[in-house]
Amino acid sequence: MFDPFCPLPPSKDPFYTAPRHFQAASPGNALRFRVAPGNLSSILANCSAAYNILYRTTDAANKPSWAVTTLLAPKTAIADSTHGSRNSGRALVSYQIPYDSAFVDASPSFLMYDPLQNTTLLDITAALGRGWFVNVPDYEGPLAAFGLGLQEGHATLDSVRAVLEVIKKVPLGLRPDTKYAIWGYSGGSIASEWAAELQSSYAPELRFAGVIAGGLVARFESTLKLVSSGSAFAGLVPSALLGLTAEFPHARQDLVSRLKKTGPYNATTFLDTLHMSFEQTIVTFLMQNISNYFVNGAADVFSPDILDLLNSQGVMGEHGVPRMPLFFYKAIADEVAPTPDTDALVDKYCRLGANILYERNKIGDHETELQNGHTRSLNWLSDIFGDGNSHNAHGCTVLNVSVVDPTGPVIA
Repeated sequence: MFDPFCPLPPSKDPFYTAPRHFQAASPGNALRFRVAPGNLSSILANCSAAYNILYRTTDAANKPSWAVTTLLAPKTAIADSTHGSRNSGRALVSYQIPYDSAFVDASPSFLMYDPLQNTTLLDITAALGRGWFVNVPDYEGPLAAFGLGLQEGHATLDSVRAVLEVIKKVPLGLRPDTKYAIWGYSGGSIASEWAAELQSSYAPELRFAGVIAGGLVARFESTLKLVSSGSAFAGLVPSALLGLTAEFPHARQDLVSRLKKTGPYNATTFLDTLHMSFEQTIVTFLMQNISNYFVNGAADVFSPDILDLLNSQGVMGEHGVPRMPLFFYKAIADEVAPTPDTDALVDKYCRLGANILYERNKIGDHETELQNGHTRSLNWLSDIFGDGNSHNAHGCTVLNVSVVDPTGPVIA
């Protein structure tokens, strides 16, 4: 019997199915709309209502696809200027949760019902607490294509398009002239930054007030090689390899053919990743050497097909220069996404005329920077949502900072 407080997972919910003739719609067209089932607005602090929108988007192979996003309304629209555009639905943050999973039932629209499963919900509830609406897209799409930059960027941009379309037809409290921005950390930075660099070519009509990307994964290959052996984050690798091949059947077939069929490190365990959340993969593959699952070791982990996908879908800065203000924050000692890759991306963008505030934190690592960037990000959003310009609206500023923020989300 259906429990109204325990929604069906995407794999079993009819809402998460391709509408008939969806290919004929334009990217960003809203195809289905509903009040989010269950008690999501009760689970999330500062949230008064939650809605699901299924919309048309474009996958990593530039083929028509679809995705679902969740729009969260704040409890109070505060009519003052303390935090910029807090009055009556004039600010929207698209927050890309780092769900880092090749399992569609780990998508944010479902995973948010279990706040113990995700550590970044505090960013979302704090944004709601400032009176902002929050858009949370399932940017990996219906195949949970973790790591495909084009898929994630397209789906993020189209989720904003879909929200802006819906609010013209349904009075949800968000004004049509709202200012909107993007924010994502770690895996969420992939979707966020790719959206920023794809915007001018893919969604030129959108005018973002700004984009925040923390713990930036500028070169996905660097991250996977860094964590693939003896790392607490080794579980990222199976999820990434399965996510990267999700929309490319030949590459998936090649990947599976390279896995060992017997022994303690075998295909069955590896492919169980297709039914695991990020947290589950971290526990399952903790400190392992992922090459042990492959017949030819590391050469199979980074096979020609995988390297082709990483080069075409995992390198930032190859699809245009973001034209909106950017705030990047990063721990210098980041042990998951190498800081030199982000330094190089910032240097490239700055030479090409981008407007960037880049803060390199001398304190902490990849995990703690999620927490330490919390208030800085909220305040930067308040700045760009306000009546004035962002303090880095012209040119680039790179700062080494020492920031500890006890108010931000903590990775358990």
